Amino acid sequence: MGAPGAGKGTQATALAERYGVPAISTGDIFRFNIKNQTPLGVKVKEIIDAGEYVPDEVTEEIVADRLAEDDCAGGFLLDGFPRTMHQVYFLDRYLSERGQKLDAVVSLMVEPDSLVQRLLARAEKEGRADDNEDTIRRRMEVYAGQTAPLIFHYESKGLLVEIEGTGTVDEVRQRMFDAVDAHAAAL
Repeated sequence: MGAPGAGKGTQATALAERYGVPAISTGDIFRFNIKNQTPLGVKVKEIIDAGEYVPDEVTEEIVADRLAEDDCAGGFLLDGFPRTMHQVYFLDRYLSERGQKLDAVVSLMVEPDSLVQRLLARAEKEGRADDNEDTIRRRMEVYAGQTAPLIFHYESKGLLVEIEGTGTVDEVRQRMFDAVDAHAAAL
């Protein structure tokens, strides 16, 4: 978890590799559909361009389909999901019905002004039209309103592992590995 630009995608890949599980990024799934102009992609592009999140039901269906694939049988890492309490409850039900549970929820914490600068730099480097300053600030407002309460939920369940997300990619990665390993050892 973390606000847009916190480094979720970058760090999720490394964490998934470390534990030998697939990294499942809802953002990557959405971008693939947008690029290929699928019906889902056209719909999602309009929503993202407005700085909003894709509706829970659409996102939940995509995640459920992906988690049902064989490579997720031994575990998985979710990147960008859940983002709302509705999605948290969906994921809890989904996992419970299959006799599974979450081991940890990693939250990358970065100051908002640093995030804006990161996202503007990423937009320039990667040509991501969805990352202009107005849209970035709107996404952060949506994050604060909809996603931040999840941190409190997961903290109350003893699943939250908070990581300072400022520093080099390698510094953040090492902090994350150390914290997740310590959390896993305590289980």
